Amino acid sequence: MKSMFLGICLTTLFFAAMPSHAQATSSVQSEQAAARGEIEKVIEQFRTSIIDRDKARFLGLFLKDSPVVWQNVTGDANLQERRKKKPDAQKVRVDPSRGPASFIDGIVSDSRRSEETFDNIRIETDGDVASVFFDYRFLSDGRETNHGKEAWHLVRSDDGWKIVSVIWSVNWQIKQPG
Repeated sequence: MKSMFLGICLTTLFFAAMPSHAQATSSVQSEQAAARGEIEKVIEQFRTSIIDRDKARFLGLFLKDSPVVWQNVTGDANLQERRKKKPDAQKVRVDPSRGPASFIDGIVSDSRRSEETFDNIRIETDGDVASVFFDYRFLSDGRETNHGKEAWHLVRSDDGWKIVSVIWSVNWQIKQPG
């Protein structure tokens, strides 16, 4: 009789606890959905600040007073093509002078219209840190100059979501002889 009573009590406790677990899960999912929406706004601000040549808005997307990882890697086919003319070309060339500021400065000073497009965007977040991964194309006067995969890491600061790293692959159309 005692074991049956204990079983009923444990079952009752189990089912009584379920709604709070479901509510907690729902709350976490709601917070993550809200974070995704905020991160999508960062992506759109990045895109439009390039089109608008808005240096202040662009730089405001990055974590202040922190070095930002800003690194590209050349795709294998392009590297092989480049090495035909420059045998010592590197797949990954680290240049500490390159970063978000030099990137947007180049866009602002160029007379051609620049745009970066984003496709197949994937966002992972727990509400405090996030990674964004997508296919990109960089356009100059509407013509693609390069494309590849791009990944960002973001943190949710007191000032909202801020980018702390940007890495991307660089590929361009190889001109065929003829």
